Amino acid sequence: MFIITYDISNEKRLKNIAKICESYLIRVQKSVFEGDLTKSQLHILQEKLTKTMDKEEDSIIIYFVARASFKRKKAYGKNVEDPYLII
Repeated sequence: MFIITYDISNEKRLKNIAKICESYLIRVQKSVFEGDLTKSQLHILQEKLTKTMDKEEDSIIIYFVARASFKRKKAYGKNVEDPYLII
């Protein structure tokens, strides 16, 4: 399980980073995505993100979370996930 968070200073890059993340993971907040990735998918995602971001201005953090730990997740407040998402 992976969690990606980001802080992108430019709106065009922000939209591009979000599109990249959406193609691999599920959006759970405006700048937070989560989901499972294969090693190959993770490698490709990392390459795309680092090519798109400005390393002097932007920040992207990828958390590697053990599946057992992730089951203890708690969420509060408004859910920003896609209301039409079916799992």
